[in-house]
Amino acid sequence: MEANKMKIVYVISDRNSRKYWSRIGVAFTNADGSLNVKLEAIPVSGEMQIRDYVPREEALRPPSDVSAA
Repeated sequence: MEANKMKIVYVISDRNSRKYWSRIGVAFTNADGSLNVKLEAIPVSGEMQIRDYVPREEALRPPSDVSAA
């Protein structure tokens, strides 16, 4: 599976004036641009956030130092 076709599904909850993101499933982009979504939980609010998958190594890597020429 190509990483650029995989997405992560989250529900965002507000508690004590803070936002908490909980991963509840995955989604895959089809050739026609539609999505297949597989959920492990259903959000009570009915709202979900679907984001592109970013491997943990890339998410934790510091941005590269790019100097202007």
